Amino acid sequence: MKVLVTGATGFVGTALCASFAASGYWVVPAVRCKSGLLHEVVVGNLDASTNWRSALSGCDAVVHLAARVHVLDDTSKNPLALYRETNTDATLNLARQAATAGVKRFVFISTIKVNGEGRDAPYCESDMPAPEDAYAMSKWEAEQGLQRIAQETGLGIVILRPPLVYGPGVKANFLRLMQMLQKGWPLPLGAICNRRSLLYLGNFVGAIRLCVEHPSAAGQTFLLDDGQPVSTPELIRAVAQAMGRSARLLAVPVKVLGLVGALLGKRAAVARLTGSLFVDSTSMRTRLGWKPPYTMQQGLEATVAVLH
Repeated sequence: MKVLVTGATGFVGTALCASFAASGYWVVPAVRCKSGLLHEVVVGNLDASTNWRSALSGCDAVVHLAARVHVLDDTSKNPLALYRETNTDATLNLARQAATAGVKRFVFISTIKVNGEGRDAPYCESDMPAPEDAYAMSKWEAEQGLQRIAQETGLGIVILRPPLVYGPGVKANFLRLMQMLQKGWPLPLGAICNRRSLLYLGNFVGAIRLCVEHPSAAGQTFLLDDGQPVSTPELIRAVAQAMGRSARLLAVPVKVLGLVGALLGKRAAVARLTGSLFVDSTSMRTRLGWKPPYTMQQGLEATVAVLH
């Protein structure tokens, strides 16, 4: 099988391409600029005018990972326009060209933020989407456009909405958490009582591959996770345990954390630490027979193993 992978040099894309190649797939990494990957195709910037003809030649499937990623406190004058250019317009342009080229399966990596920013009950596929920021809205608009293209062309669309993905090479807040634990810093997060879903990179890669291969995946939207939502303190303790350390947690009231976050202009970041956002992945498990091959503890151990 020949598979085009966009975002091939990213955190998920690198692991996915390696997994495909190890199984004998012909992988075509689509990159913005030359990076030296085997069989790579340079496509430049992603927008509504990107020419995918050579990249799509002979491909059976596309996994579309490339995106303008979510940025907290985006200061752009018109962030929605920028997100739409890459996440909506470029996605639909690729899908239309994929259908014309005879591609059978198109796996689109969306985000759990399409469902919302969190609540005290698990999200599922049948929930009414409630995107709140420009990033999530651009992904939701792309999903709707892909559904129309599927109806018009017969292209087998699969939409995945992952929560936070972690694994070896993870950056941003997860990396900062590991670094703070490594230094033994006390964290004022011991009083938080919430539930959050996470997804280990190895489980995500396996799920994407299954959606490329499984005949029953076409036309479906799936939520997925490791299968065991955790509270923020539970996650911190689990990461510390994987590092062979003890977590130093201070039980600072959540209201106090919220006040400090507001004063520092970090309201959204504090809300993500203290609020609940978890999913029900029953649909993917029952419809496709998917079972995450790795537990969260195994995923965390692999993640911290590369920390220096």
